[in-house]
Amino acid sequence: MVRANGAVSLRELARVVQTSEVTVRRDVRALEAEGLLDRRHGGAVLPGGFARESGFPQKSHLATAEKTAIADLAAGFVEEGEAIVVGAGTTTQELARRLARVPGLTVVTNSLLVAQALAHANRVEVVMTGGTLRGSNYALVGSGAEQSLQGLRVSRAFLSGSGLTAERGLSTSNMLSASVDRALVQAAAEVVVLADHTKLGTDTMFQTVPTDVITRLVTDEPPGHDDRAATELQALADQGVQISVAGGPGAGAGQPASEVMAADRRGPRRDVPLPGQRRNLAPGGGGSGPQLRTAAPLAEPPGGRVADLAPRRR
Repeated sequence: MVRANGAVSLRELARVVQTSEVTVRRDVRALEAEGLLDRRHGGAVLPGGFARESGFPQKSHLATAEKTAIADLAAGFVEEGEAIVVGAGTTTQELARRLARVPGLTVVTNSLLVAQALAHANRVEVVMTGGTLRGSNYALVGSGAEQSLQGLRVSRAFLSGSGLTAERGLSTSNMLSASVDRALVQAAAEVVVLADHTKLGTDTMFQTVPTDVITRLVTDEPPGHDDRAATELQALADQGVQISVAGGPGAGAGQPASEVMAADRRGPRRDVPLPGQRRNLAPGGGGSGPQLRTAAPLAEPPGGRVADLAPRRR
């Protein structure tokens, strides 16, 4: 399955072979020891290390349920009449499908898949960057894409990537994609990262968004055995990133998503305050060009919760 698709989730493997994820995880570990694949949190991919990047067909098979839940929650942060940028990726494509119902929305994107998802939304204006088409992820990259973003100002950027750590922030395996993502960030007052738990604790070659620039992370609840993902979430909260968790086990339509399990999860639920470094990204400061709309505070939408992860006391 990995050879055919480039990547596979443990959940899908367990379903196909009709056994538990615990058993599948043990077998995947043995296959990794033989050099046949690389383990990732929640799945496995073809060997390749930091520089390897799976194409769209491979990525679309990983953590599909989690990406759907994340997109559902992230769409609730977008308001009528807002102007946003949406980067390339399978999770942002899921988000775009839900944005088609937001009236008066303006979406700037370098992703053909995002634009396609919004093509028939008559109340949404889609603005595409220029650039050179990168076929593996259907995104426009290069100097043309970056130059078309100069002078642009929007309220929020919604981005995905290949990995997310508290130490380096969001990263990707491709230099051209990373450069365009950085230009998208420069155009936005706030940055919202969409990353399922399989990307937490994963570090790839090119940094796109440093941790201190990320306003909020929208993710799914890590499995109980995934200590690394839970630890990474706490580390991100310690650095001031607001955490929103979607689609915990047993969460259905209209039900609140479950909270991240953390050792010090006690007391009332609350947003983690933005650190001072991000306040210089407010609209009207530190940049020129049209002010499309100021960013309203990111209140938690229905269907998700701000994870109760307060920064640890030093």
